[in-house]
Amino acid sequence: MELEGSEMLTASPEQVWQALFDRSVLERAIPGCETLEQTSATEFSAVVKLKVGPVSARFKGDVELSDIEPFVACTLSGKGSGGIAGFAKGSARVTLTPQGDVTLLTYRADAAVGGKLAALGSRLIKSTAQKLAGEFFANFKAVLSAGAGTEAGPTHEDTGATEQAGSVS
Repeated sequence: MELEGSEMLTASPEQVWQALFDRSVLERAIPGCETLEQTSATEFSAVVKLKVGPVSARFKGDVELSDIEPFVACTLSGKGSGGIAGFAKGSARVTLTPQGDVTLLTYRADAAVGGKLAALGSRLIKSTAQKLAGEFFANFKAVLSAGAGTEAGPTHEDTGATEQAGSVS
């Protein structure tokens, strides 16, 4: 399933970029996040508890940032397992565009689910995914507005990132 959207953030692209790589900002922004550990400059390990329709599960998974263009764009790819509830995987391309005193953050995501989650139907899954994306960006905006995200995110050179297609395995 594909999702896309945008958010106007009252911060510079540099501030938004820093927040996107800040573990404490992400931990507060991700709906249902119980733990988030940064395992490298561009990788995180998380435990997230979610309810999708009648199925409630604790997902353990990993997120990686790639295709990094500092202060402009990056790809977030992730996969997680919810035990008997199933699995979820996906990727999202996030782009930052300065517009005066604000930054337009746009995203285009592709996600897939399997197991019991897949049996719930694509409309329920898509509406839940859209709701979770909306919650994430509302939380992200609130944390960013509160002045979090003061740690500098990695630059293209810092991460050794190369131009490559973001993929989920």
